[in-house]
Amino acid sequence: MKAKATRPVFINLWRIKFPIPAIISILHRVSGVIIFLAMPILLYFLSQSLISQESFDHLASILIHPAVKIICWLIVAAVIYHTLAGIRHLFMDAGIGESLEAARTSAYLVIIISAVLILLAGVWLWY
Repeated sequence: MKAKATRPVFINLWRIKFPIPAIISILHRVSGVIIFLAMPILLYFLSQSLISQESFDHLASILIHPAVKIICWLIVAAVIYHTLAGIRHLFMDAGIGESLEAARTSAYLVIIISAVLILLAGVWLWY
């Protein structure tokens, strides 16, 4: 009789079809990392805006550059998504919306509402 092999199994994560609640959860973590990495930029902008009128004016001239606007928009997008997905997780931790159908519905709601808010934030930042 042959012993059963205990070799590790290769799991290709790119071929696994994750359910939408899992994707929302993973993206929630990714947006948290983006916010964490953006914190030094945001703190620098805050410190420059508070030093003097000249530093504030210099910062204002930097913030009108299109590349800086895109970076700010990406940070704001991460904050919006992270907030909405976090609220969803808080409701689920409280026992609200734990069924599979409710989790799918709330995941799609997070995607739709965050997409609308991110687009509105982009329009607001651009103009």
